[in-house]
Amino acid sequence: MDRVAGRAVAARSARYAAGLTVGAATAVLELILALFAGVALLPALASPRGRPAASRALAALATRATGIELRRLEKFYGDRLRELPPATPCDPARAARYAAARIPLGLLGGLILGCALTGLSWVTIALFGWFVTTIDYPLAVVGAGLLGLFVIILSAQGVYGTVLLESALARRFLGPSRQDLLERRIAQLAASRSEVMDAVNDERRRIERDLHDGVQQRLVVLGMLLGRARRGRDPERADALLLQAHEESRRALAELREVAWRVYPTVLDEAGLHAALETVAERTPLPVGVEYEVTPPAARRVETVAYFVVSEAVTNVVKHSGATRIGVSLRRDGATLRLSVEDDGSGGADPAGGGLTGLASRVAALDGRFGVHSPPGGPTTITAELPCA
Repeated sequence: MDRVAGRAVAARSARYAAGLTVGAATAVLELILALFAGVALLPALASPRGRPAASRALAALATRATGIELRRLEKFYGDRLRELPPATPCDPARAARYAAARIPLGLLGGLILGCALTGLSWVTIALFGWFVTTIDYPLAVVGAGLLGLFVIILSAQGVYGTVLLESALARRFLGPSRQDLLERRIAQLAASRSEVMDAVNDERRRIERDLHDGVQQRLVVLGMLLGRARRGRDPERADALLLQAHEESRRALAELREVAWRVYPTVLDEAGLHAALETVAERTPLPVGVEYEVTPPAARRVETVAYFVVSEAVTNVVKHSGATRIGVSLRRDGATLRLSVEDDGSGGADPAGGGLTGLASRVAALDGRFGVHSPPGGPTTITAELPCA
């Protein structure tokens, strides 16, 4: 696991260094282009008639440069960016301010990379002199190598710091304002509340259907059998009717327990999420493998949503997918509970279908993320990320 993490850190560092290299090159080009454009458009800017056309030209130039920088940021720093537009921003004024502020930051990134290369050359020369050639001043060689190593370490910190500054600068100039974020959040809360209410009403209708078509019908049959047994004159016939009534009462009780289980399983409160999921696996006609790595346990509301997502997803697989096995995985990654339900069925699940929409509403009620990957031919994977904080 440490080796995998080390490779991931090395790959990310190389990606950040490459992003700074490209950013330094674009900063130099943008600086040269800005100087030439400023000199060329200076007469037009000085003239009242030519000022609008010159301003439009500069805005178009800044917008094009900002679009290039956004694509660079998305390619190299995608894991650091949030709430940024995926394409060229439509506001020329914001694009111009960002382009002007980014040039010195890009040059700083190039300077840091130059320091890193200088330190690397010192270390290389020291190693070459120590192991390959004869040296007359060993202390000087060792000092140069240590100094180069120190410069490399500082440059690595500078690379990460510059990446953070670049992402913060892009969010500051190109990201949504606080008011935009609040309005978006209000819209999300309103939509999730409406979806939760629809899911609750659908659940109530399903419970009513189960009680009416199942338990209620069996109770009617039970009453009829008991009435016929009371009115009958033949003792043997009465015993047979009572035996049949006893069987109907057992079936009614079993169906009532099934309805109660689907409403809310008591084992979730008594033994926890892991035991509840194991019970789901035992009650499912298909083989279900459960991988559970949730330490420490999540809050009860998070476990409840996770249980119903897994339970309803497994039920949908049994009904519609034609699968032969189901895999359930839950693990806690810091402040996030990640779960997935995968089957080997025929695929083609519609994320906009009623069942999956209900699951998405449950997850959205906790500000989580819900995803469905179901290509034709399978496999189908349902994922959810639930915040535990």
